Amino acid sequence: MSKTDDVRKAMMAAMKSGEKERKNALSLLLAALKQKQIDKRAELTEEEENAIILKEIKQTQESIDTAPADRTDIIEECKTKIAVYQEFAPKMMDEAEIRKVVETVIAGLNLSEVTPKEKGLIMKQLMPQVKGRADGGLVNKIVQEFLK
Repeated sequence: MSKTDDVRKAMMAAMKSGEKERKNALSLLLAALKQKQIDKRAELTEEEENAIILKEIKQTQESIDTAPADRTDIIEECKTKIAVYQEFAPKMMDEAEIRKVVETVIAGLNLSEVTPKEKGLIMKQLMPQVKGRADGGLVNKIVQEFLK
C-alpha cells in the first residue's frame, strides 16, 4: 500500500472522528502527493512519496521560522501539521548510523589521508546512500569531522 493510500485512509478516519486540524493537514499532504502524481503522469515510487513528505515538513518548518513571534496561531497550526506529517515521514538516520556510513564510504575509497580536497569525492559516494534518510546538514557536519 502506498503512502498516498495511507494518507487518504488517515484523512477519512480524521473526518469521521471530527479532528478538523488533523484532517486539514492530511488534506494538504494528500493534495501535494496527488499533484506530483499528476505532474509525473504515473504512480509515485516510495522514494518520491518520501521526498514530497519531507519537502512539506521543511516548508512548514520554514513557515514557523518566518512567522512573527506574536502570531502564535500560525505557529501552533504549523506545529500540528508537522506532527501529522512526521507520522508518514521515513525514519531518519541518527548521528551514529550516519557516522558508520561515512566510515564505510571512506574505507571503500581507499584514501590514505582524508583531506578537504577529497570532500567532494566522499559526498558524491555518500549522498546517494543517505538521501531522504538523513539531514544534509548533519551529514556535512559529520564528514567535516573526518577531514584533516
